[in-house]
Amino acid sequence: MSAPRRMVVGISGATGPQYGIRLLQVLGELGVETHLVLSKAARRNIRLESDWTPERVEALASKVYDPEDVGAAIASGSFLTEGMVVAPCSVKTASAISNSYNDNLLVRAADVTLKERRPLVLLFRETPLHKGHLDILRRCADIGAVILPPMVAFYHRPRTVEEIVDQTVGKVLDQLRIEHNLFRRWKGSDVKVLSAGG
Repeated sequence: MSAPRRMVVGISGATGPQYGIRLLQVLGELGVETHLVLSKAARRNIRLESDWTPERVEALASKVYDPEDVGAAIASGSFLTEGMVVAPCSVKTASAISNSYNDNLLVRAADVTLKERRPLVLLFRETPLHKGHLDILRRCADIGAVILPPMVAFYHRPRTVEEIVDQTVGKVLDQLRIEHNLFRRWKGSDVKVLSAGG
């Protein structure tokens, strides 16, 4: 009997909880067991920025953890998962991850994911960026995290906000090697570019 597919999902206090919510929906549809940590600030942003409640978001996950419970299963590398996504990832959370400052379960789970050499994807949400932010992201990348800020792409001709969110969530699933059909992939173009003289 094979082990269930397991993914840890953290939602921190940056703007854009829709990314984490949509990721939970899609992973659930794909039969992936999800282990969710919502930060206190994330709970506030869910109410501020969406029509969701934290309780409805928690209902999307297979298992929900108190962010203060640093003794939970996902705090140990012996609890097998296929990786972790923090969506969105605040500056504060990225800073803690870059320094292994494990003062809550979300950061501890991310640190465990890195030390076990499992994929950790950070949807870093801040703009513009000062050098301190860039230094934090460089440190995260140096220790193995994938920095995947939610950048809007237009090659798939999005018509709705939902399609924009789906493109980013699809890019996350690509990093985790999970097949999906959330957006139309680039397959080249027949558009001809004329030379300066033509």
